Amino acid sequence: MKNIYLKISLVILLVAMVSCSEEKVTGEEFGTIEGKVVSALNFLPLANAKVFSSPNSSIVFTDEEGKFTVSNVKIGDYSFEAQKDGYITKFESVTVNVNKTTNVVFEMKLSTTNNKAPAAPVLVSPADNAINQALELNLIWTATDPEKDSLKYELILRKDSNNDVVVYSDITKPNYTLKGLTYSTKYYWQVSVSDGVNPKVLSAVRTFTTTAFPNARFLFVKKINDNNVIYSGNDLGNELQITSSATNSWRPRKNNQANKIAFIRASGSQNHIYTMNPDGSGIFKVTNSIPIAGFNSDFINFSWNTSGSQIIYPYFDKLYRINKDGSGLTKIYQTSNGKFISECDWSNDGTKIALKVNDVSGYNAEIYVINTAGVVINQVVSGLKGAIGGLNFSVRSDKIVFTRDVSGFEDANYRQLDTRVFQYVFSTDISSEVSSGKPGGTLDLDVRYSPSETEMIIMNTSNDGLSAKNIVKLTPIVNNLGDLRVVLFSNAYMPDWE
Repeated sequence: MKNIYLKISLVILLVAMVSCSEEKVTGEEFGTIEGKVVSALNFLPLANAKVFSSPNSSIVFTDEEGKFTVSNVKIGDYSFEAQKDGYITKFESVTVNVNKTTNVVFEMKLSTTNNKAPAAPVLVSPADNAINQALELNLIWTATDPEKDSLKYELILRKDSNNDVVVYSDITKPNYTLKGLTYSTKYYWQVSVSDGVNPKVLSAVRTFTTTAFPNARFLFVKKINDNNVIYSGNDLGNELQITSSATNSWRPRKNNQANKIAFIRASGSQNHIYTMNPDGSGIFKVTNSIPIAGFNSDFINFSWNTSGSQIIYPYFDKLYRINKDGSGLTKIYQTSNGKFISECDWSNDGTKIALKVNDVSGYNAEIYVINTAGVVINQVVSGLKGAIGGLNFSVRSDKIVFTRDVSGFEDANYRQLDTRVFQYVFSTDISSEVSSGKPGGTLDLDVRYSPSETEMIIMNTSNDGLSAKNIVKLTPIVNNLGDLRVVLFSNAYMPDWE
C-alpha cells in the first residue's frame, strides 16, 4: 500500500512539473531589432559590419547600405555591439518590446591605433613661380593614404600685397578652380589633407602670378581701415590694389619713361618718398635724411622730371632735388618769406617749376613759377583768400591747371566750400575757370591733365568732408555748352593719369 501511494505522488509531481514548463514556453514574447551602421566621420554606410548582443542573440552582418535586422529577439534590455576592422567597437543600449520593431544606429569611429597619416600633398599645377596665369585658374595636386581612407582637403591662399588668408574647406577632389583672381598679383598657395583620423598634413608652399593688368593708365588711393592704399585702374573701371593695406601709402605719381611709380609712405614719425614697379613690386625708399614735409600731409605733393631720373619735393620752406636711386640730394630753392612749399610740378621741357606755397594753416596761398636758377618768372595766384591746390603743367608747358575755393572760406580745419578748376595760360597771363558743371555743394580737387590735354581728371566730393570721394574724368567747357563728367572710380581720391 505504501508503494502505491509513493508511485501516485511521483506521478502527480511529474505532471505538475510538466505543466509549469509548458506554461513558461508558451508565455515567451519576442520583438525585432532593425538598424544601420555608419561612419561617424561622414555618415556613409558601413557594409559587412558584425552586429550581435549581450545577452546573446543571433549574429548578423550589415548589407551594402549598412543595414541589418535581428529577428525573434526575446523582449528585454540588451547591449548591442557593432564591430568592423579598422573601427572602434560601438555599443548601444536597446530595449526589445513585444511584437515591436526597435531601431538603432551605430556611428563608428575609425580606429587610430594603427592608422597612418596621409602623405603630404604634392602641388602639381601651376608650376612654382608660374607667371601670366589666368584670373580663373584650376589648381591641381596629388595625395595618397596608406589605408586608402577617404580624404578631404583645404586650400590656403593669400596675396603678396597683404596678409589676408582665404581658406577653401571640405574639398573632396585633388583640384580646385579659383575664380575672381586679381590682375598682376602674386599669390601663395598651400594644401592640407585630412583622413579624419590623424592631424592634417600640409604641402609645401608654391606661388603664381596672374596676368598683367591691361591698360592701367590711372592711379588713385582708397582708404582701407585707417590706411591709404594705392590702386591702379583702367578705362573700364577695373581696379587693382598695388600697395599693402597694412601700410599707409598715398599720392602716387607714375613716370612712363622710368616705368616706376613714386609715392609717399609713412615711415615711423616721418613721411618719405618711395618708388615701386607698376605691379607694386620692387619697393625702394628714395628719401632718407630729409623727409617730405609741409603743413598737411594730405595736401603735399612732389614731381618727377620727364626722363624719370630725378624727383623734386618740399621740406617745409625748402625745395629739394634727388636722384631716383636716393643719391644727389640738393636744395634748389627756399622761400624768401618762410612760407611752406606744399606742392610742386616740373614742366615737361625741364625749364620751369611751379610752386604752391602757403602759411602754416594752409592759407595766404600763392602759385608762382621759377626757373632752374630759382628765379621767379611768373606769378600765377596771390592775395586771394581760401584754399588753393592741385598744381599741374600741361604737356607743352604753356598752361597750368589748379583748383581754388572761390568762397574764400578759411577755418582751423582747412575746410573748403566751393573749390573749382582753373587754368592759367602763360601767353596771356590770365587765369580762368574751365568747368561749369560742378554740382552745387561739392569740391573739385586734385586736378591733373590727361596725357592728351583734351581732358582732365579730378576728385569730386561733397564739401561736408564726410561723403564719398569719386574720381571723375572731366571734359572742359566747349562752346559754352558745359562740361562732361564721367565717374571712373568710386570712393577714391588723389588721382594720376599717365
